[in-house]
Amino acid sequence: MDLLDKISRFLNRTLVWMAGVFLVGMVLLTCSNIFLRLVWAPVRGTFELMGFFGAIVVAFTLGYTQIKRGHVAVDILVTQFSKKTRRILDSINYSICMIFFTVTAWQIAKWATTLRQTGEVTETLRIIFYPFTYGVAFGCIVLALVLLIDLLKLFVKQKGA
Repeated sequence: MDLLDKISRFLNRTLVWMAGVFLVGMVLLTCSNIFLRLVWAPVRGTFELMGFFGAIVVAFTLGYTQIKRGHVAVDILVTQFSKKTRRILDSINYSICMIFFTVTAWQIAKWATTLRQTGEVTETLRIIFYPFTYGVAFGCIVLALVLLIDLLKLFVKQKGA
């Protein structure tokens, strides 16, 4: 379990770093596009690049945000329950979310494969779609891994408690 947790943390740190690079790219692209619009020559394909970069930023930070418990959670009612009830609810939540993001990653990867086979490219810059789509699928599967680890930790704690 510790090995799985270390692998997950390494993967998520790497993905967050990569997402940061893409985010800096988004900032630089936006600033340069604003500046260049002043001289009537905006950056071609800004909309396409911002879409791709934004998808990667979001997908690559999903798992890290789960590790840090940064996702929005409304737990006003749940905090009133006993520890045992909260553990049961957490295990149900982790299981459902893990299954959901595993299926989501699988379907996105299938779509990416279709995009690769058809040779789909963007209209303006002629950038291929599928690497970014596979990136989003990878981000979803890494989140599913984090949720699996959270679920396993819940059972390990339960047995040790």
